[in-house]
Amino acid sequence: MKIIPAKRVRRTYLQHLIGAPEAVFPLLCPVRETDWIQGWDPLLVVSESGVAERDCAFVTASLPSNAVWYVTRHEPGNGLVEMIKITPGVTACRLSIQLRAVASGSEAEVTYCHTSLGPEGDEFVAAFTEDCYGKFMRDWEARLNHYLGHGTARPEASQETPS
Repeated sequence: MKIIPAKRVRRTYLQHLIGAPEAVFPLLCPVRETDWIQGWDPLLVVSESGVAERDCAFVTASLPSNAVWYVTRHEPGNGLVEMIKITPGVTACRLSIQLRAVASGSEAEVTYCHTSLGPEGDEFVAAFTEDCYGKFMRDWEARLNHYLGHGTARPEASQETPS
């Protein structure tokens, strides 16, 4: 058995969204993300309902190997979704999103916690800076708000997806 000190980075960002939590929450789903993120295309979604739910699993393309995601908490009434993402040999990640109603719509507290699983993970963790994360979160926030306001994905072809 090999035990090593954890190389980990945790980042939290507070998004301001124009939709109420009940409008936003269903969009936090591997299937519904195709509505608001151009180019989002999971390779596989395993779900009883056809959308996100507790124990939903999905696979996304990633390097050096595809990433496996697993929804551990899915609580629409509490505005909470949490999932684990494993990119073999790179990182293990916990993503938590907590929605709260505010006068202007919703706040979404989005936390990514990446733990390195090896040399490539060490590089990823080192590069996952506050600036990098803020840029990623602002892009995500803008995409969600565009969809909530227009009902369509934002037309830009490029996107920041360091997750």
